[in-house]
Amino acid sequence: MQAATVHQLRKEMELLDKKALLDILNRLAKFKKENKELLTYLLFEATNEERFREMIKGEISELISGANRSNIYWTKKTIRKTLRYLDKIVRFSGSQQTEVELRLHFLSELKENRIPVRRSRSLYNLYERQIVKVNKVLKKLHEDLQYDYGMELEEILGSG
Repeated sequence: MQAATVHQLRKEMELLDKKALLDILNRLAKFKKENKELLTYLLFEATNEERFREMIKGEISELISGANRSNIYWTKKTIRKTLRYLDKIVRFSGSQQTEVELRLHFLSELKENRIPVRRSRSLYNLYERQIVKVNKVLKKLHEDLQYDYGMELEEILGSG
């Protein structure tokens, strides 16, 4: 089955009444965990983005501090899992400020927990890609935020 475009879906949803739309959303929520997570964010968390960011920062901190450091393989596995989670949250939010703040927190947690990013080429590349992503999104933010987050990034990079 060929999926319809977003434009086609939007036009079709505009034609539906409220009850039919709710039924479709309920069915959608039943099929994938990610759909439920997105609906949870949109219904409960999107109204208070600051609280949401703090909650996610706590979860990222937990995941990184709980990384198994006995073997670099397990460390990489945990860091990748954390990054997949972070990317999903950033997609849900859609806020550039949230993206920068969470990615900076991720980088600072790597430093604070002394994750050996230079011991593994793939881990180092992953680390560098996060810096590139932060810089890319930073350019789109307001000048004051660019400065504040830029200073935070310099602090993180300078301490390593």
